[in-house]
Amino acid sequence: MVFKRLLGALGVGGPSVDTVLNGGPVLPGGTLYGQIHLEGGDTDADIHAVVLELVARVEAEGGYGYGDHEDGGGEHEGVVVFDRTVVGGGFRLPAGARHTVPFSVPVPWETPVTELHGQPLGIVLGVRTELEVAGARDKGDLDALGVAPLPAQEAILEALGQLGFGFTSADLELGRLHGTGQRLPFHQEIELAPPARYAHAVGEIELTFLAHPAGVEIVLEADKRGGLFSEGHDQVNRFAVDHARVPHVDWTAEVDSWIQRLVDHHGGFGSPAAYGHDHGHGHGHGHHDDHHGSGMGVGTAVAAGAAGLAAGAVGGYLVSEAIDEFFDDEDGDDDSDDGGEDEES
Repeated sequence: MVFKRLLGALGVGGPSVDTVLNGGPVLPGGTLYGQIHLEGGDTDADIHAVVLELVARVEAEGGYGYGDHEDGGGEHEGVVVFDRTVVGGGFRLPAGARHTVPFSVPVPWETPVTELHGQPLGIVLGVRTELEVAGARDKGDLDALGVAPLPAQEAILEALGQLGFGFTSADLELGRLHGTGQRLPFHQEIELAPPARYAHAVGEIELTFLAHPAGVEIVLEADKRGGLFSEGHDQVNRFAVDHARVPHVDWTAEVDSWIQRLVDHHGGFGSPAAYGHDHGHGHGHGHHDDHHGSGMGVGTAVAAGAAGLAAGAVGGYLVSEAIDEFFDDEDGDDDSDDGGEDEES
């Protein structure tokens, strides 16, 4: 009997877990609702805690000592927990019995956007359910999490699509952006190709949204082409958008002015500040924001390009397959789940 209890604590013959999320995608800063269905295993189990974790597939540059690869160069990928909430526990689950734990969990404001108008952007997020049984932690279930844009984010992305920007890709980068209010240990980058009117000046534009209760902070970076007497370089501007002003702005005209300001080196958002990616080494890398843009917001869009992602294809494989791969990696990457448990949502 003791051996059987031990096996149960290790997940062999232990309780089974099925997490069901309510409805469609959630919004950053919103609430995630659902139910966790538990079924008892071969023996009675004392459920000390039922925990929900929000996890993300994140890229990290070489030198972090992080991710799925042993080598030190290039980009690595790993799983980061960016929110953790205890939603139940303190009860006994008899063998074979069924028990349901309903939950409502706040979603961090900076949670990345995974889709636009139902079209996936290639970002892999998940909701992981974990049971603490008899002192052991058992990963019971992992479900894909869909996140739709806030009105401000959608308006800016739509405007960029109207201006002719094409969606190239989106990913999550481990590290912080200097000079911003970023709270999560990673940030989303949405990459777009410029239309013909800007193609002579920039090769690519990257957009990062950092949402918070009052609005959205936006970092816009342009890969500027070199001229006859100048070398190419990265130009970064920052803008701020208030949630309350979204319905009252002509976003196509506003975003067009931001792009022109970025391309023309104009701006005026306070004193110069280093932007760059803070990878935990106490300094930034590569980017210096010599010109900060004032105004409502900055964007880089996906509206037109995202709709062109046929059947959800991302990088040659379907989003559902990316989630399956995510599950498989979880079996061997227990120690990489750090960096988010202390963050406030």
